[in-house]
Order: sequence, then structure tokens, then C-alpha cells
Amino acid sequence: MREKRRAKHSIIKNILLWTFQILVVILFAYVLVYFFGQSRTNIGQSMDVTLSGGDTVLMDTLIYQVGSPKRGDVIAFKPNGSSTGHSSIKRVIGLPGETIQIKDGMIYIDGEVYLEKKSYPVITNPGMASDGITLGNQEYFVLGDNRNNSVDSRFADVGTVKASYIEGKVWFVLSPSEHRGLVK
Repeated sequence: MREKRRAKHSIIKNILLWTFQILVVILFAYVLVYFFGQSRTNIGQSMDVTLSGGDTVLMDTLIYQVGSPKRGDVIAFKPNGSSTGHSSIKRVIGLPGETIQIKDGMIYIDGEVYLEKKSYPVITNPGMASDGITLGNQEYFVLGDNRNNSVDSRFADVGTVKASYIEGKVWFVLSPSEHRGLVK
């Protein structure tokens, strides 16, 4: 009789243990996907050579909840905060409080030439940045990597990007498979 009771108790204990373990795995998977696995599709050629039109990317939504975008980060954001439009993907160039100016094809940050680590095309159209744009608190200046074929912070359609419009940091190209890898 005691043997049956022990066996029944052991089965219940194992079922509860398995249920708990399954719930922990489901919770872990949810957190992982929610914070690091949200996907966006790059539209257009503004991020060539880094990203191509149609590339599906993953973004980290947690990083900017605990920190701020850094110069050079590739971000996904809602242009002008639109909740109905598609996300835009661009590279952060200017940080809050800085003045960005583009003249003679060069980017100036607070009057100093900004030399990028990668070689991007010389900018032929400085747009609104020809006279300089001073960023407010929580505002960022973004450019597409394909500098002469990008609608970005130089133009009123995008303008400066408020921190609240930023969805996350783009970190991985998921598809197509020939582009798969980390975003630099």
C-alpha cells in the first residue's frame, strides 16, 4: 500500500517538475524572441552595401532600454513616430546635443571632420545639414550607408530621430541566406 502511494506521489512530483521546466523554457524563449529576435525587412537600397533591399534582419529591443544608441549603430525606427508606416533602417551619425553639418561632401560633428571606419561615398546632397543641424536632447541624426541614394536625417521626410521612435538595434541579417551574418 505504501509502495503504491510512494509511486503515485513520485509520478505527481515528476509531472509537476516537468511542467515547471517546460514553463521556464517557454518563458526563456519568449524573452529571447521578444528582446533579441524581432524582425524587420529593409526596404530600398539606402543601406547598400551593409544591407540590401529585402533583407530580413533581427533587432535587439532591450539594449536601448538600458542604454542609448552609439555612433555607428544601425537602428530600426519609425520615421516621424508613425505607428502605421514601415520601419526605416539607418546608421546613427549624430548624438544628442551635437551639431551635424555636411559640407564639401564631408560630415562635421561640432565643427570637427568625422572620419568613418568604413569608406562610404562622398555626399553630394547635404540637404538640411548644409547649414548645420543641432540635435536636441534625445534626438539622433541618421544616414543611410548608400549616402547618395538615401532619404535620411538630411531631409524633412525623416528629419532627426527622437529616441522614442527607435525600435531597436539591428544586429543580424536573417535572410536571404547569402547575406546571413552579423551587422557591422
